[in-house]
Order: sequence, then structure tokens, then C-alpha cells
Amino acid sequence: MYVCLCHGVTSHTVTDAVTCGATTSREVANVCGAGMDCGRCKRTVRAIIAATLEERACAG
Repeated sequence: MYVCLCHGVTSHTVTDAVTCGATTSREVANVCGAGMDCGRCKRTVRAIIAATLEERACAG
């Protein structure tokens, strides 16, 4: 699913950024560009960050 239309970033790309260590929307933006322009995707990016971090905490 596309999360950021401005940069063509998918949810998989955001999840990969979090898996590689990004823990804030700003860090994700620095990695892949999601949330840098219009900002409409920031809520979704933050939700993906939270879900990914929670999943990682439960698994490890």
C-alpha cells in the first residue's frame, strides 16, 4: 500500500526503515522521504512505526 504519494513510498518501505532503526517519523523521512512534503502521511507513518516496534517487542 502506498503511504506517501509525494515520494511514492509504500508501507513496506516504512516498515523496513523502522526495522533498520528508525523510531520517529522524522527518522523515517530521512531514510525514505515519507512525510517530508505535504505531511498527509505522517499519521500513517507513525502508526506503522508503533505497530512495527510493538511487533518487534512482542517477538523478542
